[in-house]
Amino acid sequence: MANRKRNIMIRFRVTPEEKTMIEEKMTQVGTSNMEGYLRKMSIDGYILKLDLPELKEMISLLRRSSNNFNQIAKRMNQTSRIYEADIECLRENQEKLWDMANKILTQLAAIK
Repeated sequence: MANRKRNIMIRFRVTPEEKTMIEEKMTQVGTSNMEGYLRKMSIDGYILKLDLPELKEMISLLRRSSNNFNQIAKRMNQTSRIYEADIECLRENQEKLWDMANKILTQLAAIK
């Protein structure tokens, strides 16, 4: 115990209902470590866990768009030509990215 970083213990009592509420909130944020959860809550006052699969999808689309853009730029440098289909593909990807960004921002704005 002497080598512990946190060597001061704080204890408090709760009702069975309060304990159930704490455990439910721990489940919501995906933790089973009550000590860590209570420490985080008492210091910061809140825990925010964001699960945005749209963000992962957006990152994937950004990678694909970057690859497409690089391939088009390379071909254009080699042949001095750009095709209408290439421009349309880039435009569609940009629209998808903007739509996803707006959706994510709307979800974040709805967090209370």
